[in-house]
Amino acid sequence: MVKITTTMHHQQHTQTHTVHQHNLHNHQTTPPFATPISTTHPTAEPPLTIPSLSRVRLCDLLPYDGGPSDCYLRAVEALSGSITRNNAVVIELGNEDAAVIRCGLEASRLFFRLRAQSSNGGGVYKYRAGRALEDLDSSPPCMADVYRCMGKAARAALCAMAKHLRLRSDAFNHLLDDNPLPANEVSSSVLVASYMQTSSQKGKGAIGGGNITANHESEKGLLTLVSSDAPGLQVRDPNGRWYLADFGSAPGDLLLLTGKALGHATAGLRLAALYRAAADYTPATTNAGRSSLAFRLMPQGNAILDCSPIRAAGHVIPQSYVPISVSQDVRKDIRFDRSVKVMEGDDDDDVRGDRVLR
Repeated sequence: MVKITTTMHHQQHTQTHTVHQHNLHNHQTTPPFATPISTTHPTAEPPLTIPSLSRVRLCDLLPYDGGPSDCYLRAVEALSGSITRNNAVVIELGNEDAAVIRCGLEASRLFFRLRAQSSNGGGVYKYRAGRALEDLDSSPPCMADVYRCMGKAARAALCAMAKHLRLRSDAFNHLLDDNPLPANEVSSSVLVASYMQTSSQKGKGAIGGGNITANHESEKGLLTLVSSDAPGLQVRDPNGRWYLADFGSAPGDLLLLTGKALGHATAGLRLAALYRAAADYTPATTNAGRSSLAFRLMPQGNAILDCSPIRAAGHVIPQSYVPISVSQDVRKDIRFDRSVKVMEGDDDDDVRGDRVLR
């Protein structure tokens, strides 16, 4: 009896040891950095992963007089490095600016839910600085404050990218509107407030007003800053892999995406980011829908995209990058998404290249 018991105990120990080795082997072969968003991929696309996006504080990016500090140089390097690796970067705002963005998100969510602009309860509103508002009740509150806040961050990021390319920090400023705007002039840049029910987001614009091509969107301007109250925006990295770019971002953080105009102005050194709505990512926090604010830093319609500063800085310029007007290069490929109603009172939209669906 003692011998039988000892044999059974030895067999159980051997089986336990074998299972432990098998589990250990499986654990070691699991990629340590890939975090799948979805367990199935019917379109045969590679698994969605969450990279480590750099987070750069806006206060470290703001230009100033005097010599460059180590803090500024690190921020410039981190911002440009993340864009190179991931086609995106996160900008952290100070407490006061973050509060303005949160106010804008909450205000736009309430605005669209009360008015139910479409059958799915979503909608898009475009705000341009300098445009007279006929009825304040027809627009979400806080738009002017949000516009100034995100515009400041966008210009600081553009200066930092110019600095990283060995250009003057103001190398692209001639493409932009004057700040502040002259009297009676409407801005080229635009702030887009949008709200979309998660269940109806598939196939719709991810942040409202982007160029929808096949299953992704791109930006036609210089760069775009996006803030949302729930994750749901995928970006494609330079290797063709899609990832959830706003995973872990708080309302008030700004996700930076580069646009086509910047791609031409830098002779392809900063290509336009591709993005799309993450229809398969539906955490509990998005049951009530997703509110977003997107600031598009746009060049003026009569601006010329010229790569001469890039060439002067010692970069090689492909022959295809010739000087071209913004109206030719950027505005010509606009696609109209009729699935979301856009509210705006700007009569110059067709001239500027943005279609208003009334």
